[in-house]
Amino acid sequence: MSEVLSPARIALVGNPNSGKTALFNALTGSRQKVANYAGVTVERKEGSVVSPAGRTFSILDLPGTYSLRARSPDEVVTRDAVLGRLAGEVPPEIVICVADATNLRLVLRLALELKQVGRPMVLALNMYDIAQRQGLRIDLEGLSREIGAPIVTTVATRKRGVEDLLAQVDALIAEGRLAGENTWREPTAAEIRQAHAEAQRLVRAYVRPPEHPDTWTGRIDSVLLHPVGGLVILLGLLFLMFQAVFTWATPAMDGIEAAFGALAAFVGDYIPNPLLHSLISDGLIAGVGSVLVFLPQILILFFFIIMLEDLGYMSRAAFLMDKIMGGAGLHGRAFIPLLSSFACAIPGIMSTRVIDNKRDRLTTILVAPLMTCSARIPVYTLIIGAFIPNTKVGGMFSLQGLVMFGLYATGILSALAVSFVIRRIFWRSAVEPFLMELPTYKLPEPMNVLRNLGLRAKIFINRAGRIILPLMILIWVLSTFPYPPEGATAPAIDYSFAGIIGHAIQPVLAPIGFNWQMSIALVPGMAAREVAVATLGTVYAVGDAENNVGALASTLAGHWSLATGLSFLAWYVFAPQCAPTLGVVKRETNSWIWPTVMFVYMVTLAYAASFIVYHTAVALGAG
Repeated sequence: MSEVLSPARIALVGNPNSGKTALFNALTGSRQKVANYAGVTVERKEGSVVSPAGRTFSILDLPGTYSLRARSPDEVVTRDAVLGRLAGEVPPEIVICVADATNLRLVLRLALELKQVGRPMVLALNMYDIAQRQGLRIDLEGLSREIGAPIVTTVATRKRGVEDLLAQVDALIAEGRLAGENTWREPTAAEIRQAHAEAQRLVRAYVRPPEHPDTWTGRIDSVLLHPVGGLVILLGLLFLMFQAVFTWATPAMDGIEAAFGALAAFVGDYIPNPLLHSLISDGLIAGVGSVLVFLPQILILFFFIIMLEDLGYMSRAAFLMDKIMGGAGLHGRAFIPLLSSFACAIPGIMSTRVIDNKRDRLTTILVAPLMTCSARIPVYTLIIGAFIPNTKVGGMFSLQGLVMFGLYATGILSALAVSFVIRRIFWRSAVEPFLMELPTYKLPEPMNVLRNLGLRAKIFINRAGRIILPLMILIWVLSTFPYPPEGATAPAIDYSFAGIIGHAIQPVLAPIGFNWQMSIALVPGMAAREVAVATLGTVYAVGDAENNVGALASTLAGHWSLATGLSFLAWYVFAPQCAPTLGVVKRETNSWIWPTVMFVYMVTLAYAASFIVYHTAVALGAG
């Protein structure tokens, strides 16, 4: 009978940009799950792998950190996980310290701290192929002896060294190495300086300078980090991103729209019951289909963000924006959370944990929802398609794409303006200096890009199933019942619950040009912004509009004035139409005060902007 080997729990710890997550993906493949740690919103990634000896390892990918001193919420989780302080979490038996082989100074300081924790450790020198190309020579045996831990070289993106790493962990377990005494404690300033000096000594003793230094990174940075040219390139990339969102996705969107149209036709042929037919066709297909059709645009946006992150450009963009953002009261590190908020404000707000200073972090949280998230894309696309002609400007740029870019730019400028005001109302302390390690440029790993895109698509589709589908059933019920009385002459929906609610809300929104259909769309839109489009699709489908976005846009163009359409766009630039975002703000700040402040100021901005836009457009003859 073969021996049954006991499983083991392993934690991956390393500096940001060390390739730690790439190593985690190489180890676990698809055998991984993502959740949150109990009581906090820090993302928790865990997967499993079977070692060469047949032992099952549970791998935990901890947030990147430079030290166990923990100056940010992410680093606090990493420290507490390594020390076994997390409630409900089993402490790791072995720690794998992941290092960028081309930049060992910072990680060696972290490795020395990890040794103090007393747990068996393996040092994984990742990106070793780049180190070899540069002619960097590392005395692996001497360095291993000095730090008291085995060293394995890896190239995570090509899965090189993965089996050797697992075999080394097997060997540690076979040797019976157990966790020793934890001697780590919060270091003093003198001890920090001493740790830096010790890391420098190890580098000088065991790492020979590269024979072929990475001159390409320096050459590229001389262009991309130029104070003027670099900003022009960054703005050009953002402009390309928003043009692509509007133009590249068209064939896929047409295909999805055609599929839902065919599904609606099938329902019409095989479900004779008019009430059931209305529920499925007008409620579910018109509602959910009008949201899922925007999946290609959202994936294109995520594609750009993932590619820029994997290339190593994101930190450079943050460096470029530091002076501009500092003038508005934002920390340079806020750029990455704000750019992430283009996809969704929730991960953007959660990623503010990389900002050490509490006030800087809170300022970023409060302005993050002003960035144009992907949930606004359905609203923007629908209204732009209804009221902005699909023409070219200068023979090459889409007018609709330019309007989309203008909406994104408005969100960015408003975030900077609001942060400027926040810093002067709530606190006046100076923004801390911006320090960030710039990673070397790397080609994105195709499988990593595809895996992340697949994850985002799954999240969006799950959102459609969990949030949008139930809401569409509710909207259909509200739009269908009660039936109109005998002899009624107005459309049936006017007599429904939806009509009653919409007419009740509409007087408050009349000064900004909203009709009652728009008013009712705002209510379920609080659950998720994109539901407003689905609601309009359902409401107008009940009124005999066609079940596709193109026809819905035409219907809106027939029912709304240009001034009304522009007012609706202005509302969505600012309005906090997303309850989950407010919930995350509450969890991140541990207070209801800040989500309340966010809601009030954003609703005030939305109403004021819509009022100004609507009455200006009417005055110019667009009413």
